[in-house]
Amino acid sequence: MQKGITTKSQMIFTQENEFSAVLDACVLVPVSLCDLLLRLAEEPATYRPLWSEQILAEMVRAMRSKLHRTAAEAAWRREQMADAFPEAMVPIPQELLKAAECIPDEDDRHVLAAAIMARANAVITQNTKHFPKRCLEPFGILCQTADEFLIHQFHLAPQLVLDKLDDQGAGISKVRSYVVASLTASAPEFCKLVKLRS
Repeated sequence: MQKGITTKSQMIFTQENEFSAVLDACVLVPVSLCDLLLRLAEEPATYRPLWSEQILAEMVRAMRSKLHRTAAEAAWRREQMADAFPEAMVPIPQELLKAAECIPDEDDRHVLAAAIMARANAVITQNTKHFPKRCLEPFGILCQTADEFLIHQFHLAPQLVLDKLDDQGAGISKVRSYVVASLTASAPEFCKLVKLRS
């Protein structure tokens, strides 16, 4: 099995990728970022997405408070995600939160608990400081930003990622460069990498 290594972290690269990742609410809120992450999880998929009821509830709250979406708009996004990826939902037994007590912020413990429960390979979050390496390492879980994760996905399957970006653009009648520009705030290094290949 071939391994791919970047300067930040390590990920196993295979054609039939069994890599699974818990997507924290903060990477699901920005529309363009959420769209790309979920497109990468559609067949042909580069990874399996995972989340919990708590993560989706946080996403909905943030969509209302930060993006000023209506309750109906936020609920629609949540329903679409649940319908498209029914296997992504991870139940979290209350007892498992104790295993995540190493996480400094009590409000973030459910994310690690979901990753442990699902035997996930990684947690994808913009708040990496909330998930210290010492807390995740005992469970064999990586913590990556969306930028790091997307760079890994690109190195795994560059043409597939470019195709998914093109599909994302086509879905809103825009070209790839428009989509990349919309992702710059969330994943700047990934966007630079894509521009070099475009």
